[in-house]
Amino acid sequence: MCSTVPQGYRSVGENRFREVVGRGLEEFVVGQVIEHRPARTVSGTDHALTLALTGNPAPVHCDTQFCERMGRDRPLLCGIVTLGIVLGATVRSTSGLTSANLALDGVRFEHPVYVGDTLRAETEILMARPCRSRPECGVVTCRTAGYNQHGQRVLTYTRTFLVPAAAGVVRDATDY
Repeated sequence: MCSTVPQGYRSVGENRFREVVGRGLEEFVVGQVIEHRPARTVSGTDHALTLALTGNPAPVHCDTQFCERMGRDRPLLCGIVTLGIVLGATVRSTSGLTSANLALDGVRFEHPVYVGDTLRAETEILMARPCRSRPECGVVTCRTAGYNQHGQRVLTYTRTFLVPAAAGVVRDATDY
């Protein structure tokens, strides 16, 4: 029988633990940097599904001959895939309990990304304060950067979202 709660979990019964998803306002510290794991390797399926779902016909993303004639050895990954993978990597440890996304600002694609690249994310907490219009919530703003397997920064953005003021209340009410 385990008497201590493993890090990243909370006790929900005798010798029973649940993974912690997201944070409450009190758990955000301005200046804190979170290194998100696991990293994720971009698949051809990720890319093809996004092109199909968005209807993006740009040949730089899907036509190998076009890319070769433009001096690229292969198609570029569609930016929305890069953004989705990097942002998705941050959710478990930042906004997993969010009730609303408020803003996504200053998105910059800084280095090309291709199928087969492995992406990871880092997030710095810029601001965390009580919400003026919804006292049960807090407003968090963070700056996230995505990196490839070579350590090259491929993407940056700033994101603002609502989190519970007291995460424990939401976790108990929702079984999270």
